[in-house]
Amino acid sequence: MTIRARKADRQGIFAGNRVERAIIDIGSNTVRLVLYGGAPRAPVTLFNEKVAARLGREIAETGRLADDAIDLAMRGLRRYALLLRDLEIDIVDVVATAASREASNGPEFLDAVRALGLEPRLLPGEEEARISAMGVMGAFPGARGIVADLGGGSLELVHIAEGECDPGISLPLGTLRLPDHIGSDRAETHSNLNAMLEASGKIGPVDGTLYLVGGTWRSMAVLAMEDRDYPLTDPHAFTLPLAEAKALATRVAEAEPDELRLHPRISSMRADNLPHAGVLLDALLDRLMPDRIVFSSWGLREGILYDELPAIARSQDPLLAGVGEFAASRGTPPILATRIAAWTVGAAPPSLHGSERVRLAATMLSLASMQIEPNLRMDVATDWALQKRWLGLAPDERAMMAAAVCGNGNRCDLNRELYRLASEEQLEEAVCWGLAIRLCRRLGGRSRRLFHVSTLEVEAGKLVLSLEESHADLFGLPSEKDMALLGERLNLKPEMRVISESEMLARTSA
Repeated sequence: MTIRARKADRQGIFAGNRVERAIIDIGSNTVRLVLYGGAPRAPVTLFNEKVAARLGREIAETGRLADDAIDLAMRGLRRYALLLRDLEIDIVDVVATAASREASNGPEFLDAVRALGLEPRLLPGEEEARISAMGVMGAFPGARGIVADLGGGSLELVHIAEGECDPGISLPLGTLRLPDHIGSDRAETHSNLNAMLEASGKIGPVDGTLYLVGGTWRSMAVLAMEDRDYPLTDPHAFTLPLAEAKALATRVAEAEPDELRLHPRISSMRADNLPHAGVLLDALLDRLMPDRIVFSSWGLREGILYDELPAIARSQDPLLAGVGEFAASRGTPPILATRIAAWTVGAAPPSLHGSERVRLAATMLSLASMQIEPNLRMDVATDWALQKRWLGLAPDERAMMAAAVCGNGNRCDLNRELYRLASEEQLEEAVCWGLAIRLCRRLGGRSRRLFHVSTLEVEAGKLVLSLEESHADLFGLPSEKDMALLGERLNLKPEMRVISESEMLARTSA
């Protein structure tokens, strides 16, 4: 069976943990297979495997892909083709980048890939830059600045703003090429790299952010996060202002590979590449002068997925799309979470620090957490909020989601690490979100009828729960305790009122 990408099928809905799409990325350093599921706007990686074939390592000297590198790459590709057949996945993109397009034996290599039943697409440098930029724009709605995608064979640079990107450029400054520009000292290396950037004629000061795409850049982020004892573990969306970015570039440029190998999250290949990449980053920062740098785990592969979405799907909030799919697969339909968020809004503190999208996402996670065993619930759900790769979410908003999850579980003595990410006022607001969610879910036991026979409001210094006469007995001892907890945090006196059916109908239909 020939594995091919079927354009007509690409509008289909991904479904939770079921594999729906595959991408094979034939790069200059690695040959990688990634399987995706989840929501189309926020796809989830279900399988990720790479072979460090280093296809491009001899191109500068010989102009060819090394024979042993081809053998290693083909071994991996044969495995990938077999996996895809066994999994019955036929919506597959196979893309090849710098090494395959520059090597004299690149066409011969790609013919061998086709013989496996795969259909590789050779990306020109400008197209590679554009698709990487699409990945960044998908991960960071409203992104503005320049994307720098550092691969093994090339460095792609492209300006982005308002959901659009300018024509990009591709420079032979990938990690396998950087040693060719090394001078007698770091200053000479910096000068050599700056000359390459200047020769492009398109690289100047940027109004906005420098988005860094590629595994070598992310290894730099890991170093910075460990140096700062940062509470989060995912380098995606890790941000540094310009001055700290310059300090990081210097620290990495001056590091010895043997020192870098001591870090458990940095591979030997990355350790060898990092010092040269540090000099490159320093040269980019001097030339571009961005406001800040942001590390992106979304790039070429995710850009392929985002690029294929229709405009209406691109406009979806990636946080709500991702959390909604995640929570739905754990017994929380998004419509239920939306109703609970609407029911609790009257008692939520004024949104001085959070936002309704974050409160809705926190509601989804809080409800999904109830499917976890009680002895694991708080730790697992807090990790969901803090460490899972959500898109379009700032560190302080992650902390607020974690605080809401804790409030939902009546664990209001928060872990101190949350206060390193968000203010006390933000976290207190989010705890109240969680306590209001707790009141709602325990009062009605997930009954849809609850939303028609009850309301929760703040009125004249009181937290008022109103119940229709037919459902007055819902107010049991657990609800009384939950009202007291929320009222105390809000500095309001709790009160339960029984009202008529007509009065309730007037309230709920307003």
